[in-house]
Amino acid sequence: MYAYWYLEYIWQHIGRNNTVQINIEANTVIGEGSQFGGRFAIKGNLRIDGKFEGESLLVDHLQIGSKGKVKSNISATSVVVEGVVIGNITAATRILLLSTARVLGNIKTPELIIQDGVVLEGMCTISHFELDNTKSYIESLYNAEE
Repeated sequence: MYAYWYLEYIWQHIGRNNTVQINIEANTVIGEGSQFGGRFAIKGNLRIDGKFEGESLLVDHLQIGSKGKVKSNISATSVVVEGVVIGNITAATRILLLSTARVLGNIKTPELIIQDGVVLEGMCTISHFELDNTKSYIESLYNAEE
């Protein structure tokens, strides 16, 4: 199931302030009570309900369940977080932080959705295109003559 479409459907039918459960069909699961470490690269979807600790986690679509814990830098197409992440998250399309998400690390994505109740400490970069110097770009827009 495509998480973003599902979330939009839920918001339209029950409202933005209610708890939302997102389930992505996963080819690979690190189940509750399981632990995995190292460098992990997966073609397809991954759901983590256990614990992963390592240098990097590369996956197409990632869902970290409410009991999931990840200590790693994450690179994915899309990420849904309900659990705990310590590390930077980079997503090519979007990152969705549900109300139980706890994140310590920087986030980089074109679209960031944060539900009420999330705890996040880190720098967020939100852009649909790559910039060499975001600060200079925004300052040039501000200083431009009208």
